[in-house]
Amino acid sequence: MTAAPTAAERAIKWSYMDHWRSNGPAGPVDQWHSHRTMSAFLKQVKAVGFDAIDTFDFRIWQMYGDYGGPAKYQEMVQDHGLERIVNTFHAADYDTRTYAPHLPETHEAILEDFRVTMGRWSEIQLDNIIVMPATLAYDMEPVTDDKLKHTADVWNKVGEITAGFGVRLTCHHEFFCGIQTEADIDTFYSYTDPLYVSLFVDTAQHCIAGLDPVALYDRHAQRVSGFHFKDTHHVAAPGEHANRPDSEIMAPTTGKWFYEMGTPDGLVDFEAMMTAVRDNGYTGWISVEHDKANKEGGDYSESTAISRWYAKNVLEEIYR
Repeated sequence: MTAAPTAAERAIKWSYMDHWRSNGPAGPVDQWHSHRTMSAFLKQVKAVGFDAIDTFDFRIWQMYGDYGGPAKYQEMVQDHGLERIVNTFHAADYDTRTYAPHLPETHEAILEDFRVTMGRWSEIQLDNIIVMPATLAYDMEPVTDDKLKHTADVWNKVGEITAGFGVRLTCHHEFFCGIQTEADIDTFYSYTDPLYVSLFVDTAQHCIAGLDPVALYDRHAQRVSGFHFKDTHHVAAPGEHANRPDSEIMAPTTGKWFYEMGTPDGLVDFEAMMTAVRDNGYTGWISVEHDKANKEGGDYSESTAISRWYAKNVLEEIYR
């Protein structure tokens, strides 16, 4: 009988993006509430078989305040049997007065933001810092070639900054992002430098925007530095990507956009996706994400266990 490969030997390892809520006496509590709730979260993620975690850039303040910084927090992650923090998502405030990649007058503020941000994270080694590459759709439309060129220009420069810290700059296209159509995504990457700007494929977000994430990945496979694997049951109706102030919350036809892998009615063909991942020779980390999993009676811990079961029993059988 052949022994199962160790985590170090596997071509694909699984990281968990740390959206999370658990039910406390006064209502939902996130894992950053206390050391106890964080420990319970990390134990659950490790128990179902994840190898590492991803997090959000804004969590660095809690890492400093509650744990003594990113390195000390990562020690806690490792003490619970997980490898490390793999990626961080830079959730910027896309205010067109100060932070809009299609507007050159905001570029210096964006560059300075990343000079400071990368210094804060420099005590640990990240793989990727993930960004939404454009401001919100309603602030960027109509999308023009010049706007795409300006956007590409600033991310090329940001990518040079992050590369200086050994971290890839990678772009994640939400369905409400100004760059979310097939044509605009393809044009944007034609203007960016593959040395400095990568693509981070979110299977659900691309489906919601009406794209086939497998075909998108196949076209840009050499630019892809990671994935968010999650599912959706809905494609956005015309105009739903432009609901102020937050299309994921304000869209009138859809109460819950995101679902875990392995549930009925999902629109993402994960078996085809994993086949493409294998056939394109991708190795490394795939991140599982459960954004707003507790909406409409959902449960984060249940969604996490179901997704990990699906990853182990379906997807890992495809990629051997």
